[in-house]
Formats: sequence, C-alpha cells, structure tokens
Amino acid sequence: MASQDKLILYTNHACPWAHRAHIALEELKIPFEEVIIDLNTPRTAEYLKINPRGLVPTLSYNGELIIESAIVSQFLTDRYPSHLVPPSNTPEGALRRARIALFVDAFISKVNSVLFGLTSAKTEEAQKEVAEKAVDGLLKEVEPLLADAGPFFGGSDKLTLAEVLTGSFVIRLKALTAADVYPKLIWTAIEEKAPNFLKWAEAVVVHPSVTSIWDEKKLVEGAKARIAKLRANV
Repeated sequence: MASQDKLILYTNHACPWAHRAHIALEELKIPFEEVIIDLNTPRTAEYLKINPRGLVPTLSYNGELIIESAIVSQFLTDRYPSHLVPPSNTPEGALRRARIALFVDAFISKVNSVLFGLTSAKTEEAQKEVAEKAVDGLLKEVEPLLADAGPFFGGSDKLTLAEVLTGSFVIRLKALTAADVYPKLIWTAIEEKAPNFLKWAEAVVVHPSVTSIWDEKKLVEGAKARIAKLRANV
C-alpha cells in the first residue's frame, strides 16, 4: 500500500533540481519526511554515505536510496500512477512519454543549459549573446512542442511530468528576468515571439505544486550573490 511507504526526501529549497521532486510529491499528495541539506558548506560524511555525489535530491523509499532529480521524479510517477504520466505499456502511453521526454530534453539542453553561461558572462555584450542563444533555442526547439498546450503539456488541463521536470526552471527564468538578474530581452522576446511558451509558462509558474516551496525574494537574492561570485572568479 502506498500509504505504508516511508519516504524521506533529502533536499534544499534553493535547488531547482531538488524542486522537481517537490513538485512531483506535492502533485501526487504523497506524505514524506524532509531533510534539508546545506549546499553552502561541504557535505557531511553522513550525507555522503547516503549520496556519494553530495547532490540533492536523494529519495529514501522504504530504505532504498534513489538519486538524481529526473530519476527520482520518474520513480515517483511510476510508483504512484496518476494524471502526471500514463503507463508505458500501451501505445498511447509510450508515445506520450516519448513526447514528454523530447520536450524536457529540448528545454533543458537548448534553453536551460545555455542560460548557465550567464554565470560567467561578465560584460553586457557577453550576457546578451548568451540570452539570444537561449531564446533562439526556445523558439526553434521548445515553442513548436507547446502548440497544443491546454494550458499544460499535450493539451492537459492538469500538470504533467513535463511540468514536473521543467517547472522549477521556468519559475526561476521568469523571476530572474523580472529582477534583471538575467537580461530582460529574454522575457521580452518570449512575450513577442513565443505565444505557446508564454501561455504555458504563465500557467506553470502560478501552479500550487510549483510554488509550494518557492520563496522568490530569497531565490533572487541568492542568485544575485552566486552569479556575482562566479563572475568575479572568471
């Protein structure tokens, strides 16, 4: 019985990767114990025994340890069947999962990973170059895949695994752009050229499962300090 499962999530609310697991758990309404891991200090020997990589999230499922955010999220959606993703043992389910996987890959590889370049881009010109590359990837790779969003992926009126795996990054993208941490041209371009993405993103960033651990002020301040530190060391 799912109600008898014991789940412990080792996490940090500032981490977008760990945020994925929170979105899944909140959407599934699965009770769990939370252990906060301080990411600003070296990992303790105790935690490194739990996760030798020292990363979050780590999920303890009845004593079995599962690491890496996408794997944790996929496990949760497989273990607790719901509207998030259909079973894979039907043609429709298998196709749906493949489409979600493509969408997540497109967003993470063509947009989110590109934006990491902003942490080392010192000049406005360099930042603009990174921002334009991310926008280009979004327009070419992501925007077409949201043509049938309703408002969530694939015409769904409920959150799906696609949002579980991207929502934490989308909410940060909008907040950091609004706060001028990321170049404003990113969201301006989205508003002008990506109506599918805009409609979808606006629904994602206000969804209760996405905002359940969200502290915008704290996240923005932390991002500003982190980026300033990284740029100073380049």
